Amino acid sequence: MLSRGDDFPIHQTPEPVAFAGTDRNFYDRYFFNGYAPDGSGFFAVAFGVYPHLGVVDAHVSVVRGGVQHCLHASRELGVERMDLTCGPIEIAIVEPLDRLEVRLSPSEGMSAELHFTGRHFPILEPRFTHRIGTRAFMDYTRMTQNGRWNGWIEVDGDRRDLAEGTMGTRDRSWGTRPIGTRDMQPIPGHPLPGFFWQWTPVNFPEGSLFFHVNNDEHGNPWNTRAAWAGEGADRGGIAEGAGSMRTRLASATRWPGGGRLALALPGAPETVQFEPLGRFQMRGIGYTHPSWGHGVYQGREKIEREDIDLDGLDPLLPENLHVQIPVAVTGGASEGIGVFEQLIIGPFAPLGLTQFLDGSA
Repeated sequence: MLSRGDDFPIHQTPEPVAFAGTDRNFYDRYFFNGYAPDGSGFFAVAFGVYPHLGVVDAHVSVVRGGVQHCLHASRELGVERMDLTCGPIEIAIVEPLDRLEVRLSPSEGMSAELHFTGRHFPILEPRFTHRIGTRAFMDYTRMTQNGRWNGWIEVDGDRRDLAEGTMGTRDRSWGTRPIGTRDMQPIPGHPLPGFFWQWTPVNFPEGSLFFHVNNDEHGNPWNTRAAWAGEGADRGGIAEGAGSMRTRLASATRWPGGGRLALALPGAPETVQFEPLGRFQMRGIGYTHPSWGHGVYQGREKIEREDIDLDGLDPLLPENLHVQIPVAVTGGASEGIGVFEQLIIGPFAPLGLTQFLDGSA
């Protein structure tokens, strides 16, 4: 099963690039988001390759006027993992680790051309390895990078250039996590596994702040780190440290209503405040989507438009729990903008959540 990748020195095993170990849940994904300086015009992109499921899927989604417009695409992979097209959506790597492009050819009333340039060398997050009982739930690596955007997005004939100063974040992750059709085999002793996740990449004028945490249901972290990258930081110029987040929830939801982050991180403010500016539903790019979940087989090729009324949805339906909240950020004398991503499934004692899907009091 030779492919174009086999002509490049990128092999990690004695096998052709088409193979990625033996775990059916192996994935390789691109993620991007972007927002104007006031948090408006929020958009995001996801592109996933699932070599053992034989599937590629991609999503582009933008918020305008209280509606989240989404374009979903899926196709059969074959063996060519270096073909970064899926229906009308294409990723182009212009300069690895620095400049990338996203193109959406006209489809279902949507099109776009987006250019990303990194503000610093990507940071490598700690490896995410987590088990539920004896079963590996996830084991993956991720790199993250803030950057600047230019380009345009068109929805139903309304073409808008990205606002001057549009910034955002992109990441690349690869490894194993639940994808495709859900595993119906129960895990003995763990009938209601919980999951808590926060991620807050921030663009300050002078640099980029990153914080993430995975906690258990008692609030104990099993993966967390804070990092600071000054403008133009190279591989050796990224500082690492720790943070502790105090979060409030929006009423009757599991969405973040803001928070205060305390940091022990060279170059970064000691405390950072987050205030919401809007909301983006991650189901719009496949995360927890009931029918367009990542890696789900949709047939030989499928493209579908979806429009989400952000004010009309039920915040406690499982597909609506995972959100990215554009936030205004204040750290000392500096003001910035970023996102507050959160997903809470199951009980979480520090926020008073006791059931699988209850909301805040």
